[in-house]
Amino acid sequence: MIKLDIMSDPICPWCFIGKAHLDKALQAHPDHPFEIEWHPFQLNPEMPMDGMDRRAYLEGKFGGKEGAVRAYAPVVENAEKAGVAIDFEGMKRTPNTINAHRLIHWAGIEGRQTAAVSALFKAYFTDTRDIGDLEVLADIADSIEMDASVVTRLLNTDEDMQSIRDRDAHSRKMGVNSVPTFIVGGRHAVPGAQPPELWAQVIADFAQQAENG
Repeated sequence: MIKLDIMSDPICPWCFIGKAHLDKALQAHPDHPFEIEWHPFQLNPEMPMDGMDRRAYLEGKFGGKEGAVRAYAPVVENAEKAGVAIDFEGMKRTPNTINAHRLIHWAGIEGRQTAAVSALFKAYFTDTRDIGDLEVLADIADSIEMDASVVTRLLNTDEDMQSIRDRDAHSRKMGVNSVPTFIVGGRHAVPGAQPPELWAQVIADFAQQAENG
């Protein structure tokens, strides 16, 4: 197996699109060699814990409404191409994602990490839920067959919060400054939402290497 480490944030639309592309390639190549692990990277580590109004956040980040519309035009186009549903009109808040990252970490312990990532993307982008809300996170945990009562109890503590921040800081020290970033085999960094064709080629290259011994 080849380790595929993915640095991602549940509120990053390019991460959602990138995952859709990767999923398409993996479904087309079920004998792929990848062992996937998701790693925390907060786009907005300074975001207030209860989040903020999404429109105010975007207009502040991109210098007004027109700047925000321009910045998101390629996202809309690429989301449509990737076949992912994003309800930008319905999204009212931009959350702090530290607790969502904790949920992904705990899901990983139970072998449900990718399921947690998928559920968080759908909850935020498609269902326009506030994934900074602890009750929403507990409900997501329940939907992927985790124990919601245990998750709720953990979310109401600081358990693993510093570890998530440390792992995020480690990725930045390694040179990761945007997400998604994919690290293939612990050596090759592949930034951005790459198309399924690229992943198909990577899988083919590994298959060829395996054949050649």
